[in-house]
Amino acid sequence: MSHLQYTAKSHHLQWNLKQLSKICHQLYRDYCPESFKHRHNISLSKVSDQSLLVLLILQAELGIKSQRHFYRICQLFPCGCLLERSRFNRRSRQLIWLVQIIRQAINTQISPNNIVIIDSFPLSLCQPVRNHRAHVFNELADIGYNSSKRLWFYGFKVHMLVTLSGYILNYVVTPASVHDIRAVDDLLENCSQPYVLADLAYLSYELREQLKQKGYHLWTPLRQNMARAKQHNHWKLMAMRRTIETRFSELCAFFDVEQTLARGLTGLQLRMEQIVLTYNLRYFEIN
Repeated sequence: MSHLQYTAKSHHLQWNLKQLSKICHQLYRDYCPESFKHRHNISLSKVSDQSLLVLLILQAELGIKSQRHFYRICQLFPCGCLLERSRFNRRSRQLIWLVQIIRQAINTQISPNNIVIIDSFPLSLCQPVRNHRAHVFNELADIGYNSSKRLWFYGFKVHMLVTLSGYILNYVVTPASVHDIRAVDDLLENCSQPYVLADLAYLSYELREQLKQKGYHLWTPLRQNMARAKQHNHWKLMAMRRTIETRFSELCAFFDVEQTLARGLTGLQLRMEQIVLTYNLRYFEIN
C-alpha cells in the first residue's frame, strides 16, 4: 500500500479530509472487486462509493452513534447533501462487505508477531432493570453475565482477537449467553500466530488440547488454588494479556463501542465494521 505505513503504535487519526479521501480512494481501487465498481447504473450515482467510505470512517472517528445525527452533519459536506437520508442509509449498508474486505486486506500489512490475545466484552442493549422486558433483537440477543462488572445484561457479546500492540485482527459477535470458549474457533480462523493468551474464562484442558492439534499454544492463568499456579502465572505474561483490556477501554472511550442505537442486524454489523476499520487505521501513517 503506497500511502500507508504500519507503525505498530496506536494514535489519533491526524489526517485531514483531503488525505483521508486519498487513502479511501487507494483502498477502494486496490481491494474493491471490478464487478462492484462497474455495477449497473453506477455512473448515475450522485455520490461515489469512495466518498461514502470517507463519511463512514469520519462517523466512527467522531464517535457518532446515531445515523440521523450524522446525516445532518453530512449536509455540511458537498457530497453529503446530494443524497436523501433513506438513500444514504441504503448505500452505506451496501458497503458493509467492502469495509470488511478492506479491513481483512490491511491485516497483511502489519508486522509479524507470534503472540495474539483473545477476550470479550458485553454489548448491552438496555439497562439491567429492563433485561426481561426488552424486545430489541428479540430472536438474536439474550441475557448473559458480565463477571468483571458483576451484573447481568441483555444484548450481545463481542469477542476479539488482537496483537500485542493492540491491533484488532478479528472479531465475532454472539448472543450474551454464549460462553467465550465457543467463539475461539471462529476468532482464530486464518490466524497465523501460534501463541494465544487468554484469561480464566478460557481455562479448559479440552480447549487447550483442541488448539494444540491445530498448531496453537494456549496460555491462560491458573487459579490460585491450583498446583504450580505461582510459577505458571508469570507477571510478564499477565501484563501481556492485559493489553487487550487496555484496547477495550480505548474502544469504549473513543467509540463508545459498548453502546449501540442499531435496531437491526445490518446496522449493528455496519457499526462494528466502521469502528474496527477506523481503529486499525490509527496504526498506519501516511508516508
